[in-house]
Amino acid sequence: MANVLVVAHHTRNEVPPLLAELRSRLTRDGHHLWLCPADAQAHAMQELASDRDASDADMVVVLGGDGTVLRAVSMLNGAPVPILGVNVGVLGYLTEVGIDGALSAVQKSLAGRRDEDFVIDERMLLQVSVAKKDQPSTVWRALNEAVLEKQQSGHTVWIDVAVNHELFERYSADGVIVATPTGSTAYSMSARGPVVSPRHRAVIVTPVSPHMNFDRSLVLGPEEHLSMTVAGTRPVDVSIDGRRVVSLTTGDVVTFSPDSCTAHFIRFSPPKFHQILRSKFGLSE
Repeated sequence: MANVLVVAHHTRNEVPPLLAELRSRLTRDGHHLWLCPADAQAHAMQELASDRDASDADMVVVLGGDGTVLRAVSMLNGAPVPILGVNVGVLGYLTEVGIDGALSAVQKSLAGRRDEDFVIDERMLLQVSVAKKDQPSTVWRALNEAVLEKQQSGHTVWIDVAVNHELFERYSADGVIVATPTGSTAYSMSARGPVVSPRHRAVIVTPVSPHMNFDRSLVLGPEEHLSMTVAGTRPVDVSIDGRRVVSLTTGDVVTFSPDSCTAHFIRFSPPKFHQILRSKFGLSE
């Protein structure tokens, strides 16, 4: 018997029937399935609601898109639980199967053997440590990116960027994105950052609407130390994978490094990163 956490998109019409069928199939096979309270309420399945920690699961099944996958990764907080992403909606970078193949994929993952029936695609996580004045540091993990961005419309913010403990530049911009290779195809790419294969361990620094001569991205190695200090008087928000987590003021410091933990994704064939990228952008045959 396996413990299976299902993380489900709240509003997609395709989710409720798939969730009901998944529940029926897994319980029939003797597995234990649960949802977090918010997901259970959204889909009127309060009997499946549990505050049980996500790390207790043997597998996480995600019904949604990349945003729902990011929520599942956040819930796991570095625990090495494999994630099977079922794409509900538009083409995603992180999901593995579509709705039609969802049930068989879940069963294959539960009954199969690693490296024979499926492989684990490990993705680098970014560790983000925030030190506010006179407060203990707080640490988050990001799969895609951390963003330091302005609060006030029409104003830039000033952020001192230091590499290997030496000041690199004072950025005047709407914000600064610090992305993983997985996140290089998300917000960072929208800000004209480079596309980096997720096979790498790297940290990508990309300014958002910079008001300065230097407007290029930096790609740092995993051993290089990166920190940012709020230099101006305007407040700065920190977002982790699209979720605002804290507000910063002058002198507050954020440090970034590849985390020792990784996110684990179930794949039934070698990862198709470049093929998905090609399909996303309609590149020529």
